[in-house]
Amino acid sequence: MHTVVGHLVYTGPMAEKIYWKIPALLLFIMFCLMLGASLGDSAIQDELAHIPAGYAYVKFLDYRLNPEHPPLVKAIAGLPLLFLHLNFPTDIKSWTTDVNGQWDQGGAFLYNAGNNPDQIIFWARLPMLLLTIFVGILFYLWTSRRFGRTVATLSLFLFVFSPTFLAHGHYVTTDIGATLGFLIGLWSFINFLENPSWKNTAIAGLCFGIAELLKFSTFLLIPIYIVIYLMHFTVLMDHSWKERALLAARGVSKFVAMGIIGVVVISLVYGFFMLHYPSALQMRDSKFLLSSFGNRTLVNIQHTLASHALTRPLAHYFLGVLMVIQRAAGGNTAYFLGQVSNAGSRSYFPIMYLMKESLGFLILAVVGLMYGIIKICRKYPWGWKRLGYWVKNNFAVFAAGFTVFFYWAYSLKSPLNIGVRHVLPTFPFIYLLVSRQIVSWMHGDGYRAPGGLFEFFRLIYKKYILAIPRYSIVFLLLAFIVFNVVRSYPYFLSYFNALGGGTDYGYRIAVDSNYDWGQDLKRLADYVQSNNIESISLDYFGGGAPAYYLGGKFKPWWSARGPAHGYFAISLTLLEGSVNPATPPFPQTKLEDSYSWLRGHEPIGRGGKSIFIYYLPK
Repeated sequence: MHTVVGHLVYTGPMAEKIYWKIPALLLFIMFCLMLGASLGDSAIQDELAHIPAGYAYVKFLDYRLNPEHPPLVKAIAGLPLLFLHLNFPTDIKSWTTDVNGQWDQGGAFLYNAGNNPDQIIFWARLPMLLLTIFVGILFYLWTSRRFGRTVATLSLFLFVFSPTFLAHGHYVTTDIGATLGFLIGLWSFINFLENPSWKNTAIAGLCFGIAELLKFSTFLLIPIYIVIYLMHFTVLMDHSWKERALLAARGVSKFVAMGIIGVVVISLVYGFFMLHYPSALQMRDSKFLLSSFGNRTLVNIQHTLASHALTRPLAHYFLGVLMVIQRAAGGNTAYFLGQVSNAGSRSYFPIMYLMKESLGFLILAVVGLMYGIIKICRKYPWGWKRLGYWVKNNFAVFAAGFTVFFYWAYSLKSPLNIGVRHVLPTFPFIYLLVSRQIVSWMHGDGYRAPGGLFEFFRLIYKKYILAIPRYSIVFLLLAFIVFNVVRSYPYFLSYFNALGGGTDYGYRIAVDSNYDWGQDLKRLADYVQSNNIESISLDYFGGGAPAYYLGGKFKPWWSARGPAHGYFAISLTLLEGSVNPATPPFPQTKLEDSYSWLRGHEPIGRGGKSIFIYYLPK
């Protein structure tokens, strides 16, 4: 066995052991950080719907809950719950008659059916932690095989100590699933292009189908595949344009076969989880959920698919896609930079990314970007062929970079501005692109093999002695990244870097899944207990149940009830959405809902980071 570090080769089993110990240690640290944060977090908003849906899929093979998301992640989360002998109420309105009564069913299942909600949440989240570690393993394997273990180790380091992955990697949501989907989708498709055998065609089709079962945003793989496919043949510089076109045309049959395999996979999995979902109920639900969808042609197609037994699974998949389109078009009411709106902002994701990533990584990204541009300009000849030469020699890098570009271009136009997590699938590719340039910058390029002992020592001097300042800068930035993560533990969801005001004040930029998703209810209960508070009014946003954690001390409250007296707590998502002005044409908050009576009062404490606690004297 041999191991490549920079441009020097070390052989032997010792190097092999060292290089496997480093990623294993990094992933173990990540698992511990996520587990520790998870144990203190109450259920977030989306878990209230995803956990009961996943349990219903694997327990009853019934897909009536949460059709706006594919089943695979939720079903994985539901598997451990099968061994807990839980009571899942099937005789209540949210299950028997409501259309997609996911929220009420979730509240009943977790808090009102005699189950232990903390036990359910723990076991449902455990597969999510393992799934995140699995993503890290695949990311490391793919990167090491393509770019070497040094690049792979640095990429994995950035993945492990990403506050956003540490936050969303332990929740029962589809964001980590989407990241996995794009990773395996792109990986398998590049392998297919490089070796278009029927075996690789089948693997790519299988991975595409699995990706579509993880989150509907993976639907973007289709246009990404098309562009990458065409570019693969366009950059064959040693072929004429006619030859390139013929080669591309010959591969179309396998390209189509890959898509057909993906559709079969989607149909089989959906069909399995719909075995006990009555066809009449599916049709009723579909008609109700799409009653306000604008394009009736698409709605009619979905209804036609739902009316035939063989195509029912595809109809339910298509229903989810249309629901996502409908929701994205309508936007979500959200607070961002002092304004409340449902129209979205094209600056949302760039600003949130800059605020939510570690400053140490952002500096590395700037260095890597500048170095990469300089290197391309020096290495490749001027003229229109420069891009073609570069893409041909760096096709995997191009594919990763184009995926980031396309995904972000699509996201910038979306009014669904409720969390940087929606661009999370691009993070690993960004880490790879940055790591590749940083490693190259540290080692330097263009060194020839030494012709003698003197040349060997000269090479060592150039590559390592002169590079000490660069190594020192990178080491300090990586240490700074670790320091920020440790300092923000366990409040990874509320993490903001110094540009965004830090973890304490990031709510001034944005809330919802960027800061307050309901994760701190248990910490509020701890605060109430440790401070001997006998009664507290609360306006809470999230998937937890205040009455369960606070018991008789809890008084439900909202602004229109008038000023609370004594101890009062409020989730920052609700507070920022109430006290800040709305952007036209979104209607202004009514005076009675604006928490005007809180003006002039400062919080005396916090439940975690995301729930403000006040004391309001009579």
